[in-house]
Formats: sequence, structure tokens, C-alpha cells
Amino acid sequence: MLVVRCLRPDRMASALTNFIRNTLPDGRSYIECDSTLNSLEILDSCLADSTPTTPIYFFLSPGANVVADLDKKAAENGFQKGVSYHNVSMGQGQDVIAMSCLETAHRNGHWVILNNVHLMPKWLVELEKKLDEYAAEGSHEKFRVFLTSDPSNTIPIGILNRCIKLTNEPPAGLKANLKRAWCFFPKDYIEEADSKTKSILFGLCHFHSVIMERKQFGPMGYNMKYPFSIGDLRDSATCLQNYMDNSTGGKIPWQDLKYIFGEIMYGGHIVNDFDRLVANEYLNFYMKDELLDETEMYPFAEDEKGVSFMSPTPTSFDKYIDHIDKNMAGDTPIAFGLHPNAEIDFRTQQSNSLFKTLIALAPQEVSSEEGAATPEQVAKATASEILDKFGDKHFDVEELVRSLEEGPGPYQNVFIQEMEVMNVLLSEIKRSIKELELGFLGELTMSESMEALMIALYMDQVPDAWAKKAWPSMLPLSGWIKNFSDRLFQIEEWLLNPEEIPKVTWISGLVNPTSFLTAICQVTAQKNQWELDRLVTFTRVTKFMSPDEVDAKPRDGAYITGLKLEGASWEDGSLQKSKPKEMYCEMPIIHVKAVTKEKANVGGMYGCPVYMTGARGKDYYWTAQLKTASPPARWTLAGVALLGET
Repeated sequence: MLVVRCLRPDRMASALTNFIRNTLPDGRSYIECDSTLNSLEILDSCLADSTPTTPIYFFLSPGANVVADLDKKAAENGFQKGVSYHNVSMGQGQDVIAMSCLETAHRNGHWVILNNVHLMPKWLVELEKKLDEYAAEGSHEKFRVFLTSDPSNTIPIGILNRCIKLTNEPPAGLKANLKRAWCFFPKDYIEEADSKTKSILFGLCHFHSVIMERKQFGPMGYNMKYPFSIGDLRDSATCLQNYMDNSTGGKIPWQDLKYIFGEIMYGGHIVNDFDRLVANEYLNFYMKDELLDETEMYPFAEDEKGVSFMSPTPTSFDKYIDHIDKNMAGDTPIAFGLHPNAEIDFRTQQSNSLFKTLIALAPQEVSSEEGAATPEQVAKATASEILDKFGDKHFDVEELVRSLEEGPGPYQNVFIQEMEVMNVLLSEIKRSIKELELGFLGELTMSESMEALMIALYMDQVPDAWAKKAWPSMLPLSGWIKNFSDRLFQIEEWLLNPEEIPKVTWISGLVNPTSFLTAICQVTAQKNQWELDRLVTFTRVTKFMSPDEVDAKPRDGAYITGLKLEGASWEDGSLQKSKPKEMYCEMPIIHVKAVTKEKANVGGMYGCPVYMTGARGKDYYWTAQLKTASPPARWTLAGVALLGET
């Protein structure tokens, strides 16, 4: 496993899984858990383990209906709703009712379920005391308490400790999700449906499975997390049936269906424009006439050898299940329109997260006999290095403004803003380190913020107090310090000739890159006497790979560098498929200029989102235009983006 950790960190989770399965006594049970049981069978097992003093706690997840399962079990065990089986939905004023039901159940051996207890965190302290009282008194042997809640940090640890905890997560894997989605519909309903409805419903189930499972690819899958559930599939199928019942002439209203599914049912959850575009591109691929016969269900998979999944011709319910079992292979990113490299990326992130947790759990106190440095010694050395590097750095903004003959223009304002941010950050770094050093000397009491700074320096993490005043970053502290130094160097280089912008600007080295793009539009508008709100930025990728190859600034706009392409490669002046195991492609220098909105709408271009970090999401700052011979939808589904920091 140590060798795997060094050479293939993306395989560490699999290596650990195999280690647990093969090494621990009965290790297979830890890995497989309850994968062969349905929710009712699992609940049966938990009821057998529960006692009057051991409640069962359900953590709710999208699509799971734990109350329905419990209702069935209550009826099977002879408990009657409202008489010997009490169901209380928690909320304002419900605490009195809940306590009354608990008292009755405790004496008479009833079942009580308290729903959504996370809504009343203060009352849970009273509940904990009441359960302690019941345990001391001794309850009726049939007395059982069930609790449900969303995951929450406000649940008292005493309650969690005493409970059997359950959650019902959706199945992992595209095949399992597709089978679950298809089996959600009654067999009779499928058998009675006409052939067109069957085909479209299968395509809808496949779309549901893809949209559910895409989240496993992290930021490349979605910019945000969305609560898609089986309820979205149910409601979409209802709308589909209504449209099919009312359609005239046998014509299928594809556009209406795509709008309902992509903008209302599933799209109602989606708030990010690029995620909405992904969902709509999937629907454009699935919801078409070819779906009524046999068609490829893996988007843009024609280049991949042996990777395919065709939709079946309309058949019986069971034969659809057989078709899924026989023809859908193991999970592959190609099924989602992603490059196989996407699996490496998300598994590497999974591994990194695992080891960060292990490091955080490891004891931080090291005995001096071991010869290793203590956290205090490491933090002291790191703080001293940082202070030596940045101790004398400061930008005199007022002096710069006075030196500009015609006053600051749009570009100068951008760099002045950058200098002001850097000054604030430098001041905070120097202040907090000097404060920590006084704490080490015993001249100040170590406060909570000083302790946090020391731990961050020891763990090679950017302290929160610094990160709040800096730019978005995913780098460890050592990389962040190098990045900070490079940013300061770019500003210092510009200060040698502040009347002009750099020949090539390191765009990802700016705290606010969007302001630089706005400045390009402002300068163009002033130069040509155009209205600013009619202008947008337009990008052209040059053949220069290094700023040293550039002789002079462009006549219009600016040259920028510092971006990497994720999800695709750049070859021969256009987007191409990524090379195996090449996660990022260094982009050549890009020429950004301002054009009117009409001129920006040209064909053969992919609107590539540009993000400041690999976390994507809120780190978005503009959309670049990249040439493509393939349909832009291919790169949309592949999650192709430009990143400032990887």
C-alpha cells in the first residue's frame, strides 16, 4: 500500500478496501455491510438489536421514506396508529405532545417516532434527560423510540451515543441507479404502456441515473451539490404520461418534454448556469426520435473502443432489466460523456481527503526522545521564514498615484486595487506572526486564534485569518507562499513602468481577474468611442507558449497567461481529447480583446468557463471562447474548463 500511495494515489481507496476485506477477521462484512438487504430487512435487524433504552435514529436522505417502512413494521408487530404507535412531527409547540406520547409509551409499551428532531436542538437536551430517567426506572419491554433528522451538528452527543444509527443512501454506480429507477415503476404500469412511452421512460430513467451519479466526479461533475431524488423521476414520468395521453397525431413534443425535465423538474434544483447547461445537453442527447428504436446512450462514445450501451427496442419489464444486466458494463466516465482521466481525478481527491483526515486524527504531541520536531518548533521555524520573506514588503499606493502624469487609467486602477489587497494581507501576516512569537516567548497568553495559527503552520495549511484576506486557493501553505511571492513580483515588475500594462499579464496572479477584463473593455470603449455595455471579451489562443516569445503588446486588448485546461487538450489550434493520464494541459498565451456582442457570436467555438481554482463553483470569473471541430456539447458534458490553479 505504501508503494501504491507513492505511485498511484488514485487507487489508495481500492487498496485500503482490499486490505480491510482480506486482513481483518470477517473483513468482508465491513466492506459489503447491508448491500444484499433491502430497507425493511435492515430495519428488522435493527429492531432485533434495539431495547427500550436503545432508540433507533434515522438520518434522512433524498428519496428515502423511513416512516413508510416503520409503519409497515409497526402493523406487523401489532401496533395501531394513534393508539399504540405514535407519530409526532417536531416543531414549535410539539415538545409537549412529544413528552406526553413518550410518557404513555413508556408505561404501556408503545412505539413513538419523533420526526425532524433537528428542528428543536435545545429540547433534545430535555429528551436526553428523560431517556436517562426511563433507563433508571425501567421501561415496558415493548417500549421503543425512533428519531429522524437531517444530518446536523446540533444533536447532543449523548443521544447519538445511545442510538442505533441508520441512513438509506441511494445505490452507488450507474447500473444500480438505472435498475433502481426502472424498478421504481410498477411492473403492470410498464407492461400496459405503449412502445413510445416505454422507450421515453427508459431514456428518462437513464437520464435520472446519469444526473444522480455525475456528482461523484466532484467539481468536474457539478459546480454545486444538488438534492436530486427519485421524486424528480416520479414527477417527470407523470408529466410524460399526461403529454403522451394528450398528444395528437402520434407526434412526440420533445421540446416541451425537455423543458419540463431540464428546467422545471430537475432544473428546479439547479442554480448554476453551467450545471443547468449540462443537464440540458444530456436531454438533447437522449430525448430525440432515435430513442424510440435503438440508439447509443453513452454521449460521444464513438471514439472509444468496446464502450457502448444501446437502448433496447420496446419490450417487457423483465427484459429491460436483463438488457441492463447483460449490456451495461462496470462504471466508466465515458458513460457520462467524460474522459477516462476524470476517474483518476476524483479518486485522487478521494484519497487526498482520506489522508488529510488521518493526519488530522493523528496525535500532534511528539516526545523529544523520538528526535522529531514538535508542532511549536515547526510553527516557529515556518513563521520565521515567512517573516524574513515578507517582513519588508509594502506598496506605497499614494506615491504611485502622484507619479502618474495623467492619473490612473483602467489598467492602473486594476493594479492599484491589487496593491491595496496585498498591503492588507501583508499587514495581517506580519501582525499575526509577531503576536504568535510573543506567545512563544511567554509575553502574551496563547489565544484561540494564535493556537489556530500555530496548528495551521505545523500542518502546512493556509491559516483562516490569512485566507479571508487573500484570493481563493487550494494550495498547501508552502505552495501558497510561493504563489504569493510570484504575485508580489508581478506587481513590482509593473511598478517599473506603471504607465503601461505588462507585455503578458499573469491573469491567475490577480486577486480580481474580472477587473482586468473589464479594464480591457473600458480602454477599447474609450479608444473607439463605443458604448461599454455593448462590449464583451473575446479570446484567441496564440502559438506563444512563453512570455519570452512575445515581442510586444497587442494593438488591442492584452495577452494573458497562467491558465491550464482540464478535461481536454489543446492541439493544432483547437480542443482535442485529453491524452491518457494527462490531467491538465498548459495553455499557450491567450489574446483577450473587447468586441461587440454581435461579433462574439461565431460558430465553431466552445464557451469555456474559467475558474480561479480546481474547486470551480463560486471561483468562476469569465467565459473564454476556444475553437473546436467537435460539437460544443461534447466539451460541456466532459466538464472542460480553464483553471488558474490546479
